[in-house]
Amino acid sequence: MKFTVIKNIQKNTPMSLILRGFLVFILLYLISDILVLKSSFGITFDAVNTALLGNEELYIDAMNEASFLEFWHTQIFFIMMILLTLSSIFIRVASRSRAIFINALMISAITSLISLALAFYFSNIFTYIYVVTYFLWHVIALYMILYALWKLNAASV
Repeated sequence: MKFTVIKNIQKNTPMSLILRGFLVFILLYLISDILVLKSSFGITFDAVNTALLGNEELYIDAMNEASFLEFWHTQIFFIMMILLTLSSIFIRVASRSRAIFINALMISAITSLISLALAFYFSNIFTYIYVVTYFLWHVIALYMILYALWKLNAASV
């Protein structure tokens, strides 16, 4: 995280290259996260409800608590690492509206995680909140990645 102490990261060519590469990896993670979730858990309201609560008509068992907690734990860890790192990069390259984007990103990601647990333990109505906030934080993160890449590339040209 040396980029947090460099005065002007846009002018520091080696660090700018490292950050651009890292942003591309975060972008690949976001895309693969959606694809993996689609194939294993589901990304629609019905698919998430079926994965969490099962479906008697289709003979699909509900997810057991240990599997859910393992899934939820890994989601918390990966989201935390990605968002904190992305936010620290975005703070360095963005000059205006960075607080709005970072707060919206963090709030939507935390709401996504909490609503998933609430959907599993209390009511499937929270599934709707989970799906909406899941895609919301991905869209905000995508914007932040593309903006940071643009700012880093604009400064190096």
